[in-house]
This record gives sequence, structure tokens and C-alpha cells, in this order.
Amino acid sequence: MNRTFFKSLAELALVTYVVGFLGLVSAAGFDVLDLAAWKAAAVAAFPPVLAVLYGAVARFKGNFASALAVDTRDRP
Repeated sequence: MNRTFFKSLAELALVTYVVGFLGLVSAAGFDVLDLAAWKAAAVAAFPPVLAVLYGAVARFKGNFASALAVDTRDRP
């Protein structure tokens, strides 16, 4: 595994976590002042773990330098 792959996998995990967390925080009925609600949002935004697993498995299907299954290499 190369450095480009790890960078793309980390980016995928970070973006997935941030988007999931902000989506949960912006949901209707979220109590901004409740610490338990913030903790629940942080735990519920757990899909980056699945994204990392997906990226590790998808590496074998697509571009070996990317965490995505879509082959993004330019074709001549």
C-alpha cells in the first residue's frame, strides 16, 4: 500500500465522519445544550470505520492508489 492510497483513505474517512456528524447535529430535535446529544451524534457518526473497511477492500478492484472502487486512472 502506498502513501497516496493512505491519504485518499484518510480523506474519505474524515469527510464521511464530518458530514455524518453535521447531519446528525442539524437534525430536527437536536438539543444543542445537551452533552448526551453531542456524545450520541459523535458515536452515531461511526460510518467512517465502514468507509475505511470499504476503502481497504475496494483497493483490490479499482485503482491501487485510491480508496475508491471506481477506477479513476486516465486511459490513453
